[in-house]
Amino acid sequence: MTEAISPVADAPSGNWVDRFAPAPLRPYLRLSRMDRPIGTWLLLLPCWWALAAATPALDMRFLWLFVLFGIGALVMRGAGCTFNDIADRDFDAQVARTRSRPLPSGQATVKQAVMWMLAQSLIGLVILLQFNGLAIWLGIASLGLVAIYPFAKRFTFWPQAFLGLAFNWGAIMGWAAAAGEIPLASPILYVAGIAWTLGYDTVYGHQDREDDDLIGVKSTSRLFGASTRAWVAGFYAVAVIGIGLAGWLSGAGLLFWPFLALACIHFAWQVRTLKIGDPADCLTKFRSNRDAGLIILAGFLLGRLA
Repeated sequence: MTEAISPVADAPSGNWVDRFAPAPLRPYLRLSRMDRPIGTWLLLLPCWWALAAATPALDMRFLWLFVLFGIGALVMRGAGCTFNDIADRDFDAQVARTRSRPLPSGQATVKQAVMWMLAQSLIGLVILLQFNGLAIWLGIASLGLVAIYPFAKRFTFWPQAFLGLAFNWGAIMGWAAAAGEIPLASPILYVAGIAWTLGYDTVYGHQDREDDDLIGVKSTSRLFGASTRAWVAGFYAVAVIGIGLAGWLSGAGLLFWPFLALACIHFAWQVRTLKIGDPADCLTKFRSNRDAGLIILAGFLLGRLA
């Protein structure tokens, strides 16, 4: 049917799902945002930061945890996005950018989406059980944050804060998995990640601000309006300071600091050139945070060497 082959509006042009995936699988892959991998990166990177900061030697155990968190982020982001689409299907049908998603466009039914969410969650459970006891309990605790986020936009102008709480939990969990404990550097890195999320998701939300105004969906994008640039600059500043403090407390070497400085330059570029009235520019700036996160990861990794 035509809905099954129609791409989602904000998916990158020529993504692998639209080009190569069998048509019957595309609605499910789109529910998981497999055609838009940026969210997986943004969920995964705080996990990897924590692993790199907490592991004294980058040995085979580190590599195994690195892979486990990669798979876990992929499937749990997919499950979370599927849950979000189930909860938001009525809102999504009223927003130009989201009405082409599988549920409002009729590519999949709610029952199919629920089954797909459960299948992904089961894979996530198998991954979770590979970790130590502390990390397992932390993983279970994160489910409450994941469950609240889709509904936050209904009762607060700060749903991005709830996203930050959920998306950066890996800064706590990754440290626990690598070291079996949660030192001070771990919650500091968590807070830094929340600030990072508040920045990039406020930028992202400006794509839908006009539609959100009409249907009453709350967001920091609507709350900050024309002051967005200053708020995003502040959030990114808190993120850089927190990441730097976490690096210092975890004993990162000299090579960590040039990469943190490079990330700071990247954030400054985002803020300086941001055009909140241009949805395409907002999406570009949002997606560029993968690169910022990878720069920070390189700093943590190389900081272990010198």
